Amino acid sequence: MFNLLGFKVHVQPGFVMFMLLIIVIYGSEFGLWLAGAIAVFTLIHELGHAVSARRHGAHAEISLGFLAGYASYVPTRPISRAGHAVISFAGPGIHIVTSVAVLLVLGANPLDQSSFNGSAATFAIWWAGPAIGMLNLIPILPLDGGNIMLQGLDRLLPGRAQRFMLFFSITLTGSAAVLMFFSDQFRGFAIFIAFLMITQLQMLGSSKEPISPWTAAHNALGAGKPTKARRLLVAALSHSRPDAAPAPLSIPADNLASLVDLLPTPTPFGDPTNEYLLANVLISLGRFEDAAHYAAGSFERNPNTLSASAVARASGALGDQGTAIGWLRAAADAGTSPIGLASVIDGSPELIGLRQHPDVQAIRRALAAA
Repeated sequence: MFNLLGFKVHVQPGFVMFMLLIIVIYGSEFGLWLAGAIAVFTLIHELGHAVSARRHGAHAEISLGFLAGYASYVPTRPISRAGHAVISFAGPGIHIVTSVAVLLVLGANPLDQSSFNGSAATFAIWWAGPAIGMLNLIPILPLDGGNIMLQGLDRLLPGRAQRFMLFFSITLTGSAAVLMFFSDQFRGFAIFIAFLMITQLQMLGSSKEPISPWTAAHNALGAGKPTKARRLLVAALSHSRPDAAPAPLSIPADNLASLVDLLPTPTPFGDPTNEYLLANVLISLGRFEDAAHYAAGSFERNPNTLSASAVARASGALGDQGTAIGWLRAAADAGTSPIGLASVIDGSPELIGLRQHPDVQAIRRALAAA
C-alpha cells in the first residue's frame, strides 16, 4: 500500500500477477509496453474516480486487483444521482484524455490505425488507453458506463433500477459471448467477457432482498423444523453484524412467542441489532421483566441508545417510572441514535405516563436541540 495525492492505494497480488501474465502471453517488447501502460492508466483511471469523489465530499481509497482496479468511496454528505454519475464518468474520462495526449506527444494519431500501429509502444498505449477507456463506457454493469446509466434509470425505476440493469447487462454480455464464440477476430476478449459475466452474476445474487433470520426461523418452524429454527435464531443473536439495521417483523404474536420459546437459557448475546429486536419482541409479548433484563445485559456489553430505550420502555410498562427515566437518560448519554430515542419517547405506549414528566421533557428538548 502507498499514498498518492492523499489517497491510500492498495496493490493486491493479483494485480502484479495480471501484469506478469500479460508479459508472458504477449512476450517481447509489446507485452512489456502493454503491461506497463495498463498499470499506469488503471491507476490514472481510479485516481479520476477518487478525486471526483473527494470533490463531492466523500472519502475515497483505491484498490488495484486482478483484471480490474476500483475506487471505493464513503460519502460524508449526501451525493445526488448526477454527482454519482460524474464520479463514474471521471475515471474513463481522464483515462481517455491522458492516453490520447500521450499518443499525440509521441506523434501518433489515435484515430488512424496505421499511425498508432507503427510501434510496439504506441500500439500498446492505444489499447491500454483509448480502447480500454472507451470500453469502460459501454452501458453495462459493472463498467462505468453501466453505473452512469444506472443513476439515470434509478430516477425512473426507484428501487428496481439495479436489478433491471443487471438483467440487461447479463443479456448483453451473454450475446457478446455467443458472437465471440463464432468470431476468430474477437475471441481474444473471452477472458474479459468471462470476468464481466462472473461479476454480473455475483452482483445479481447479492442484490436479492435479504431474508430476516427471524422470518427464516418462522418459515422453518412452520415447516416442522424447530431445530433449524432454533439454530437460525441462536446464530442471529450470537454473530455480530455491525452494518445491519433493525427491521420490523411481520410475524403474528403467537408465532413470535413460539420462536422466543425455542431460545436456550441463558439467551445468547453477540449481535446488538438482533438483541434489540429480541427485546422489542419480548415487550410486544408482554414479557416486560425478561425484556428489561435482556436489554440491560445488551447495553452492558455494547452501550447504545436503542438497547437503553428498550429497558426504559419495559420499566415504564412495569410502572417503575424512576428506572424508566434513568434508562432514558442513559439512552440520551449514549448518543448513538438520538432520532431513534426521540421516536421512542414520542410514540411508545409504554411511556405514555412519562411524557409529561419534567425530566423526560428535558431529555426530549435536548434531543430536539441536538
